[in-house]
Amino acid sequence: MVAEQFPKVLQTVLDCTNARLLAEFYRSLLGFRYRPGDEPPDAGEPDPRGQDWLVLRDAAGSNRLAFQQVSALPEATWPEGPIPQQLHLDLTVGTRDDLDVQHERALSLGARLLADRSDDPEEPLRVYADPAGHPFCIFVA
Repeated sequence: MVAEQFPKVLQTVLDCTNARLLAEFYRSLLGFRYRPGDEPPDAGEPDPRGQDWLVLRDAAGSNRLAFQQVSALPEATWPEGPIPQQLHLDLTVGTRDDLDVQHERALSLGARLLADRSDDPEEPLRVYADPAGHPFCIFVA
C-alpha cells in the first residue's frame, strides 16, 4: 500500500500595499525573524525586497507568513460593510492576563481593535485589524 501524500502548507501570504510595514508589524507581534536576505536595509538604502515579497520564519526556521506587495487593496470592512475579511489569522495565548498584555502590544504596534469579547467566559478574545486592515484574533486557548 502506497502512503498518501498531501501538499504541505509552506506559509500564509498576505497581500498588502506596504510589505515592509506589514512584515515589521507581524515580526514584532509574533517574534518571528526574516528569511535570510529579507531583512530591512540600512537607513537610506533602497529596499527592493520590501517593494515585492518578504518572508517571516519562526524560531525553528519554518516559513510562517509572507507579504506580497500589491498596488491597491480594499480594506476589509468586517464585521459590517461590503468587503468581507476573506482570511484572518487566529493567534492564541494561555491566560486572560496574557490576552491583556498582548492587547496592549498589538495596539502599540499599530493594530486597531475591531471587536472585544475578552469577558466571554468560554472563549475570551479580541479581534483586530493589522496596519493593512487584515483582521486577526487573539484568544485564550
